Amino acid sequence: MSQAARTVLFGAFDRHNFGDLLFAHVLARLLAPREPVFAGLVTRDLRAFGGHAVHAIGEIAAGQTPVDLIHAGGELLTCNAWEAAVMLAPPERVQSMIEEESAWCANPLAWSRQQLGIATRSPYVLSKSLLPRLRIARIAFHAIGGAALDQRDNLFQQEVIDKLQQADAITVRDAKTQMHLQTRGIDAPVIPDPAVMVADLFGQHIAKRATQAPLDAIKNAFPQGFSAIQFDATYGDDATLDVLARELSRMAQEENIGIVLFCAGIAPWHDDRALYERLKQRLPIKAVLFDSLDIWDICALIASSRIYAGSSLHGRIVAMAFARPRINIVHREYGEQPLQPPKQATFAATWEPEEVAATTYVDQLADAVHAALRADPGLLHDTASDLVRRYRAAFATSAP
Repeated sequence: MSQAARTVLFGAFDRHNFGDLLFAHVLARLLAPREPVFAGLVTRDLRAFGGHAVHAIGEIAAGQTPVDLIHAGGELLTCNAWEAAVMLAPPERVQSMIEEESAWCANPLAWSRQQLGIATRSPYVLSKSLLPRLRIARIAFHAIGGAALDQRDNLFQQEVIDKLQQADAITVRDAKTQMHLQTRGIDAPVIPDPAVMVADLFGQHIAKRATQAPLDAIKNAFPQGFSAIQFDATYGDDATLDVLARELSRMAQEENIGIVLFCAGIAPWHDDRALYERLKQRLPIKAVLFDSLDIWDICALIASSRIYAGSSLHGRIVAMAFARPRINIVHREYGEQPLQPPKQATFAATWEPEEVAATTYVDQLADAVHAALRADPGLLHDTASDLVRRYRAAFATSAP
């Protein structure tokens, strides 16, 4: 009688990032009664933020028991080893790791082995040959993203494609990623991102969090309702903060809506609470910085808001799941590259109705919020329900 395989869920849930931490919960719930091991590139315990205790993939014990290795979603196909190392670095090492870029470029495989323990350009894309110690029975990629894969250098792209060609199962989360793989001879069905299941699977838990601190304080502060606002560190220059302050002030006054700023991730190159403090100093109106970094509190914040607006794709997807109005902000340079939309726009183009706008520039945020708040509530609810139906159907036929 053959041994049952251990299930290892692998992804970027080894750092504090909203969407990645949610993937592990969704997949674990749907794979029950299988009890997965959670793995990333490094060992981290993120349970204090609603995540999991995560093991470094290189330290998972080898043995006779075979392993089912499942890549659990996210923009895994485009993250290189230097970027991964920076995002995983402790605060005191972030700057020195950023300064390692030239060393990474000079010898990427050797640098990756030294810093991450595996010799690869694309560390969040695994293969059996990359992990010879493990007895891997099967490798699956579930709802992965790679919207900007064609913007990587040829060696990086070829490494990713070589690994994918060794996989046993692949699904992707957007049509752009599917097209990239099709041009390289890989057929991968498109399924929604796992986070579309958050309200369906965890709605009761999130509703309970919405009645507790710190959410009750937010609701008391803004009885007229509030907007859930988020942006990453790339929006933190003084000129952009000035524009954000202008647009948010206009939005709050015209829509009679409160402003709640929150972090969707605090790993390096994600969100920065210090930037929100700088923005608050520019605002002539009241704004509240949401203190909790727990992913379930963040879900409750978005679900309780009148609108989500920000740079996070998974801020948008959780808003979609709860049928809330939403709009993503993107940098204006994307408008100069019409064939290369950001992942937020790519995902929305794949799954959102045309009536729901995908993205806006910072200097047009107030108008975009005005339009988003007037979306048909029935359409938003139908979209949420349809995505759950589509995801469940896809999972039933192509479970990882």
